[in-house]
Amino acid sequence: MSAPEPPVLGPLSLAGLPEPVRTRIVAQVSDVLPDVPTLPPAVRRVASFAPARRARLGASAITEALADDEVRERIAVQVAGRAEPDDADDVAVTARLWLTRPEGWTEVVAARLARIEEAAAAGDGRDRELERLRKRLSDAEQTVRELRAAQQTREETLRTEHQAEHAGLRRRLGEARSAEREARALAERVEAELAQARADAETRVAALEKENRQLRGRVEEYDAVGVQARRDARTERDEASVRARLLLETVIDAATGLRRELALPTVDGVPADRVAADVAEAGMRTPSSAGALGGASTALLEQYLAMPRARLVVDGYNVSKRAWPSSSLEAQRNRLAAGLAALVARTGAETTVVFDAAETDHRPPVVAPRGVRVLYSPRGVIADDVIRDLVAVEPTGRVVLVVTADRAVADDVARDGARVVDPDALLALLSR
Repeated sequence: MSAPEPPVLGPLSLAGLPEPVRTRIVAQVSDVLPDVPTLPPAVRRVASFAPARRARLGASAITEALADDEVRERIAVQVAGRAEPDDADDVAVTARLWLTRPEGWTEVVAARLARIEEAAAAGDGRDRELERLRKRLSDAEQTVRELRAAQQTREETLRTEHQAEHAGLRRRLGEARSAEREARALAERVEAELAQARADAETRVAALEKENRQLRGRVEEYDAVGVQARRDARTERDEASVRARLLLETVIDAATGLRRELALPTVDGVPADRVAADVAEAGMRTPSSAGALGGASTALLEQYLAMPRARLVVDGYNVSKRAWPSSSLEAQRNRLAAGLAALVARTGAETTVVFDAAETDHRPPVVAPRGVRVLYSPRGVIADDVIRDLVAVEPTGRVVLVVTADRAVADDVARDGARVVDPDALLALLSR
């Protein structure tokens, strides 16, 4: 019996062999496993597998069994009895030599491994180039697939759009044809109606022309009557004018003769001067007044003020507090006085503004515009009484206007013949 071989270490050990060689060793062992006697239990189970499954499922068990030289030698006997591989197949030859281990096998295996490594290095380059080409091919195929998918999507979209557009055009064409038919029917109806309207219009025009001729005849008759009526009216107006002028001249001559006969002096002053003098004696200061703004009966007030020698009496605080309730009394007086200036200049009405000062001896000055008199009531006398006195002294028949919202004052001055005006009317007139 020969002495056992020392264990193979380094590159020639099973773990040190290249992966293709280890795989081929496992494949050669798996082919002869059923013929090898006395196998370890794990490998014996692998031997019972089908040939295609032994190398795939039993690779680890076979690798562990080959670590035992006795098991390897028994397997090598079976491998040696099989046909030798092609000498050009370095992987198969190296695997067989590693299993059988003939004399000098290490040098041969080392040489074969060197050739395998060179071939592997060259193969790696080819594999890398092949892999690169395959990747480019895959990318190109993916691009082609994407382009085809995009093209197909585009075609589907265009097909859908064209179908929708075609359907829309067909629908619009149908609608246009329907509209054309309706338009033709409408045009026919319109033509018929126009013809009827034309006939009716001609009939109506003929009737109107006949009526117009009749009206012209009547107008000519009325013109003749009107000319005669104007002549008669002119004659009557001339006669009435002569009578009125004769009567007016008679009255004027009579008044002139009476004045000359009675030697009447020229009128000097106005009736209100006495009341104003009485108030002045009680300590009143006479400045000028301001206007107010008016309301509903503005036109009537303006007509009254335009009458000859109209007299306007204003209840000062009664008007100013309505117009400017948030202003001070001094500001109210000045604004009322300033507002009345334009009204007096426009109408020429004699104007007096009365402010209540019954509770105080203070009489603040007010700059009075021309034609406006400002009065303060005396101590202990309210402005309402001053207004009553001013109205009472006016002659009957003179236009006297009292601007106040005080009901009692309004009733009293109305009994004396004055016309009462609401403050809103005056304020509206002043605001113009």
